[in-house]
Amino acid sequence: QVQLVESGGGLVQTGGSLRLSCAASGRTSTDYIMAWFRQAPGKEREFVAAITRNGVFTDYADSVKGRFSISIGNARNTVFLQMNSLKPEDTAVYYCGARMGYYTLTKRGSDYNYWGQGTQVTVSS
Repeated sequence: QVQLVESGGGLVQTGGSLRLSCAASGRTSTDYIMAWFRQAPGKEREFVAAITRNGVFTDYADSVKGRFSISIGNARNTVFLQMNSLKPEDTAVYYCGARMGYYTLTKRGSDYNYWGQGTQVTVSS
């Protein structure tokens, strides 16, 4: 089993920044993908960003390109999401996902087999 614990959410004004963290523990694989998804009230969960375990390859949703940056910590078991120039439409619960045993990036939520509990991000106008 793999456990994912997110932190770093909160309330911020439009144009502000937040940094989310997701720490993975347990039986992690040699290769895995970690990603961030988000879900706003009344909407489906959507892809935000993904990264390979070695930190070399990344992918972003068009809506966050140029504003958000995903990275992997030195210990390779923590993924970060730096969110800049936040907008009210970024308000959502942000979830960390892990896809163990794979090294191919994917935007499909169903491809991820472990999830964190989520952290709320609220951007006020």
